[in-house]
Parts: sequence; structure tokens; C-alpha cells
Amino acid sequence: MAKTIFHPETDQIELTTVLEALSDPIRRDIVLGLSEDGEQNCSSFNGLSSKTNLTYHYVRLREAGLTRTRPMGTHRLITLRADDIESRFPGLLAAVLAAARAERAQRQAEDLSASLIGEARPRSEDGA
Repeated sequence: MAKTIFHPETDQIELTTVLEALSDPIRRDIVLGLSEDGEQNCSSFNGLSSKTNLTYHYVRLREAGLTRTRPMGTHRLITLRADDIESRFPGLLAAVLAAARAERAQRQAEDLSASLIGEARPRSEDGA
């Protein structure tokens, strides 16, 4: 028999738990990805961290009430509980997502700048 996955009811979702879950940049990236792309397989976020570490983050998000996990065969699909969060804390998720998008844009700009600076370095005469 399959293990039951705990999800808090909407009225059980607590602000402090949600804010604590959203305080981690990896979890914010997961929430942002779910917001932009909808339901996703757990492996969709493998680029963010190791599988073991991601499992920890998925549990934190689920137990905070931010996500819902649905088993499908050997996979687990994750969805963002946007409507539940909005009904409990109006405007909170929109503000967090806007900040997460700004953080991502900043990181991308810094990465691009670093790569351009790396390419702009003069090469030695021997081509090394």
C-alpha cells in the first residue's frame, strides 16, 4: 500500500512556516519554476542542487502548504498551491514571485557579465 503524502489543509497553512520555507533561494527557485511552468516532475529541478538536497526542499515546501505532490507511477509531480496561498495570505505569493524573478534576473546579469569579462581577457601571444 502506498504511503500517504501529508498536505496541510488550507486553513492549517501558517504564515511563519510559509515565510520560513520561502527564505531559501533554492525553494524560491522551485516555487518560481512551478509558477511559470505549472506542474512538474521532481527531476525538473535537478540543476538546482543534488537529488537528496532537493528532496529535503520539496518536503519543506509541501509541509509548509506551498506545494502539492502527486504520485504518478514511479514519479512524483509537484504543483504550486497558488490559490490556497492567495486565499490565506492575499498578495504574498505575487510579491515573493516578483522578488524571485528580480533575483534571477540579477544572477543572470552577473553571470553574463562574468562570462563576458572572461572572454574579454587578452590572450598571451602563444594562444594559451
